[in-house]
Amino acid sequence: MGSLPFSLEKHGKRFLKKKFEDMKTDKTNNKALLALAIGGFGIGLTEFVIMGILPDVARGLQISIPHAGHFIAAYALGVVIGAPLLTKWGDRTDSNKMLLLLMLWFTVFNTLSGFANSYGWLLIFRFLSGLPHGAFFGIGAVVAGRLAKEGKAAQGMAVMFSGLTVANVIGVPIGTYIGHHFDWSFSFYMVGLVGLLAMFGILVWMPKLEVLPTTFHASEQKGLKNKELWALILLTTIGTGGFFAWYSYIAPLVTDVAGWGQNMVGYAMILAGLGMVFGNFLGAKMAEWFKPLKAVAISLSIMAVLLLLNTLFAFDPYAILALTFLIGTASFTVATPIQMAIINTSKGSEMLGSSMNQSAFNMGNATGAYLAGLPIVFGYGFIYSSLVGAVLASIGVAMAVSILLYRNQKGRSLQKMAFNS
Repeated sequence: MGSLPFSLEKHGKRFLKKKFEDMKTDKTNNKALLALAIGGFGIGLTEFVIMGILPDVARGLQISIPHAGHFIAAYALGVVIGAPLLTKWGDRTDSNKMLLLLMLWFTVFNTLSGFANSYGWLLIFRFLSGLPHGAFFGIGAVVAGRLAKEGKAAQGMAVMFSGLTVANVIGVPIGTYIGHHFDWSFSFYMVGLVGLLAMFGILVWMPKLEVLPTTFHASEQKGLKNKELWALILLTTIGTGGFFAWYSYIAPLVTDVAGWGQNMVGYAMILAGLGMVFGNFLGAKMAEWFKPLKAVAISLSIMAVLLLLNTLFAFDPYAILALTFLIGTASFTVATPIQMAIINTSKGSEMLGSSMNQSAFNMGNATGAYLAGLPIVFGYGFIYSSLVGAVLASIGVAMAVSILLYRNQKGRSLQKMAFNS
C-alpha cells in the first residue's frame, strides 16, 4: 500500500489537476472525445452483436450453438489478458499513437473474423479481437479526463463510454438484423468499418498529448502492490457481476417468466440499452456530486434493490419492461465512478489500473452469468438469476463501504500522526 494519503479521492472533481498540471484547459475537446466514443461504439458492437447472431454463426460454420458460445468466451479472455499486457506495452508510447495502434489491431482482427470459415479460425480471431478492448478503454478513460475542461473529467469519461451504451441501442440491433437477413460475416465487416471511422477520428481530431512522466518499473510496479487497487478491481468484478447475472438471462425472463413473445426480447434489450445511455451520464454527475467510491456504493445499492424487485415482479409483463429500463440505468451509473475511483487510487499507474478495471468488468460478466446459471441448473427457474444478481450487487456495496471506512480510519490516523509530530 502506498504511503501517500488519498488526496485525489478527497478532491474527486479535480483529480487530474494535480497529476496533469500542464494539461489545464477551460474548454472540452469534443471532437477528440467523439473519436473515443466511436471507438467505444465499435467495441460495444463486437462484444454484444455476437450474442444476437450466435445461431447464424453456428449454422454457417456447421457447429452447435454451445460450441458457438465459445466465441463469446474467447473474446472475454482476450480482454482479460490484453488489458494489462497492451497497457504495459504502451507505457512509453504517447497515448495518441497507442490508441491508434489499438484501434488498428481491433479493426484488422474483427474484419478477419468475417472471413473466418472454420470454428478454429473464428475462435483465434475473436480472442485477438478482444485483446485491445481493455487497453483502449483504460487508456481512453485517462485521456478523456485530460481532454475535458477542468472539473469535468467525469463527463469526459462518460462521453467515451457513451459509445458502448449507444451501441446496445442502435448498433447491436442493426448488426443483428444484418447478420440474420444477409450473412453473419457482414456484422463483423460492419465492426471493421466502425473501427476505420474511429481511426480516422483519432488521427484527425486527437490533439498531441504529452507522455505521462512514469515508467512501468517504478510507478507501475508500485501501483500493482497497492492492496486498495486490487480491492476495487475485485469490487468491480463482484458488483457488476450482479448486472450480468440478470442481463445474461434477460431473454428467458421476458418470454418464459413474463409471458411475452420472442419478438419482445429485442425491444426489451433496446429498453435496457436506453437505460444504459441515461445511466452513463447520470453516473458522471454522481461522480461530481459525491466522492466516486460513495457514488459506486449508491449505484450498487439501487441496483440491488431493483434486482430484488425484479425477482418479485418479473411475472408481470409490464413491470418487467419498466424494471428492464431501470436496471439498465442503474447498471451504468457505476461505470464512470468506479473508473474514477480506480484512477484516483492507482497513483502513478493510472492507465494500467484503468485498463485492468476493464478486465474486471469482463470477469464480472463471466462470473455473474455462471453464478446466475447455478439455480437454473438445479431447477429453481430463471427468476432466481435476478436474486443472484441482487446478492452480488449487495456484496459490492459492502465492499465499497468497507473501503470507505478504511480510508476514513487511515485519514484519522494520518491526522493524529501529523498533530503529534
